[in-house]
Amino acid sequence: MAEPVVRYARRGLRALRQDLWTLTPDPLLAPRRPRWVRALLYIPFVYAAAALGAAAIDGLSSSFDMTSTGARLLQALVLLQAAALVLVVSRPVAAWWLVTGAAFAQALAVQRVRDDMFWPWPVWSLVLEVLVLILVALRSRPRAILTMLTLTVGLTVLLPYLRTPPGAERAGDAMSVVVFVLAVFFSAPLRGLRQARTQLVAQATLTAEERARRTLLEERSRIARELHDVVAHHMSVISIQAQVAPHLVENPSDELKENLAGIRNNAVEALTELRRVLGVLRSETAEEPPDAPQPTLDRLDGLLDNARAAGLTVKAQLPDADRPLPPGVELSAFRIVQEALSNAMRHAPGSEVDVTLVRTGHGLRVRVLNSAPARPVAPSPGAGLGLLGMRERAAMLGGELAVGPTPTGGYEVTALLPLN
Repeated sequence: MAEPVVRYARRGLRALRQDLWTLTPDPLLAPRRPRWVRALLYIPFVYAAAALGAAAIDGLSSSFDMTSTGARLLQALVLLQAAALVLVVSRPVAAWWLVTGAAFAQALAVQRVRDDMFWPWPVWSLVLEVLVLILVALRSRPRAILTMLTLTVGLTVLLPYLRTPPGAERAGDAMSVVVFVLAVFFSAPLRGLRQARTQLVAQATLTAEERARRTLLEERSRIARELHDVVAHHMSVISIQAQVAPHLVENPSDELKENLAGIRNNAVEALTELRRVLGVLRSETAEEPPDAPQPTLDRLDGLLDNARAAGLTVKAQLPDADRPLPPGVELSAFRIVQEALSNAMRHAPGSEVDVTLVRTGHGLRVRVLNSAPARPVAPSPGAGLGLLGMRERAAMLGGELAVGPTPTGGYEVTALLPLN
């Protein structure tokens, strides 16, 4: 029976030592805040510490001979208590030790100056102790703050009976105890609110990260579904050419027939695997029917006409149709222009849009520039899927994408899609 009690007692003492005997920083503001904001927080605490310290020294000068050694010791202890109010911003437990130890050292030092007086809690000491207790209670565990309150109250009650000479003047011990208890009692709900707010911010951050991750996966799945048709087309062509090639050669050798048959078999197997992958990627809520052909730049005119019908003024410069582009580049270029026009219709209705597709020496440059909206527009609660999709398409081809507002209030989307 004694062993469990001793074990629990040791565990409790170890926990209290970890809570109370530490210099670990615990800032009043979260570290994610900018450094200059956290630095500005010190200004009101420094001002309050200076004001209370000055008031305390002024109060001492009315009761003691300030030229004596004991009075100078009291002044030093007052300055330590005031410094605790600044220290509590970053290290609350250390600040409590400092303000409490200095307060009781001051109470004992008073008797060396005037033996007819004992002040366990002068007004300035009481105010500083209460402020530090409140700020500590906002960040410490209930077990730790309860221990601090117990030690403070216990010293307040016991010390006068041990050190106060008969007939000495004493401050109201009972009133001090009531103030300490009330300060901690009303700080507990504030700590709960602070913890709930911190957890809410953390949960919101996790939710935003999860939403961004899900959006990225959905967009990559959509791109994969679209590229399936492009790849499947080329694999089908390879299979057919491998099947027809032996008939185009007079007296083909057995080795040639065998190699072409192997090419055709590999192409057919690849097509089979592509269909399996597509079955996994296809969703019932796909925007287009499963068998719909993937768009190319030949369909840009229809896309631009739809944007004009929605109220946009669209000017376009399209690449030469006589010089074909790789299917993947055409698909990505079409989708980037489509999404940029959709964003213009959503965020800048009535604007002028300039669509430019130019073939350069390194690839295809896609640029969609819209002017400022013709009328005020309500904020759109979108998840950023469109911009994310454009970035994924450009990155898939090894290209680059740049988006951002223009000085005139419009928006510009520029992509460079390599041809090789």
